[in-house]
Amino acid sequence: MILFASVIVLAFVLGFAFGGRLSGFEGVRVRWWGLAIAGLAVQFVPLPEGSGGSDLVIRTAVLALSYTALLVFAGANLRLPGLALILVGLALNATVIVANGGMPVSADALVRSDQAEVLTDLQGSGADKHHLARDDDVLTFLGDVIPIPSPIAQVVSIGDVLVYSGLVWFVIVAMRGRAQGRSPEARGYRGRHRRGAESHRTGSRSEPVPGSDRPEPRGPGSPTPAATTSGTER
Repeated sequence: MILFASVIVLAFVLGFAFGGRLSGFEGVRVRWWGLAIAGLAVQFVPLPEGSGGSDLVIRTAVLALSYTALLVFAGANLRLPGLALILVGLALNATVIVANGGMPVSADALVRSDQAEVLTDLQGSGADKHHLARDDDVLTFLGDVIPIPSPIAQVVSIGDVLVYSGLVWFVIVAMRGRAQGRSPEARGYRGRHRRGAESHRTGSRSEPVPGSDRPEPRGPGSPTPAATTSGTER
C-alpha cells in the first residue's frame, strides 16, 4: 500500500507540474468500473494455503477470476491513456500467478529490499497468494523479483512496474484534459458545435432571389431558389 500511495502521489505531482488540473477528470468516462472494484476485492478473499490438491485448484481459480475481471476492465478502456500498459502488466502478473498458484517471490529481492522479517514469515508459512520462489516454479522472472529498498521496502514484478507506469500516464494526461472517452454529453455538445459551425459556413450564405436586387438569407432547411439550381436561364 505504501508503494501504491507513493505512485498515486507522484502521478498527481507530475500532473500539476505539467500544467494539469483536477478538473481534467470531469470529462473522462470509465467503462465497467465495477469490474475493477470486484477484481480488486477478490484479492482480499482468504484462500486455502495447501500447495496441492483442491487447495491449489481453488486458489488458482479465485486468482484467475480476479485477474479476468481486471483484464476485461482494462480491455474495455483501452482508449484511455495508459490503459494499454496496465493491460499488459496485468496480463504478465496473471500469467505467472495462474501458472504457479500464486506469485513467486525472490528471497534475494526480499533481503535487498530490507524485508528480512517478511522472508522469515514466508519461510514458515504455507502457500498463499505470495510464496517464496521454488525450484518447480515457472516463469519466475515475471514474479516479484525487483527490490525497492526502504522507506518503500517492497518487492515488485515487471507487471507491477507496467501497471504503475500506466496509472501515472493516465493521471497526467487526464489532468491535462487530453484523455479520451469523455462523457456522451460532452461529445454531443462538441458535435452540435461542429454542426452549427458547418451550417454557418455553408447554409447561411446569401443567395440572389429572382426579381430582387437584394440577397435573401437562406437557412439550412430553406428551399433552394430556382435561379440557383441551374447554370443557365431560359
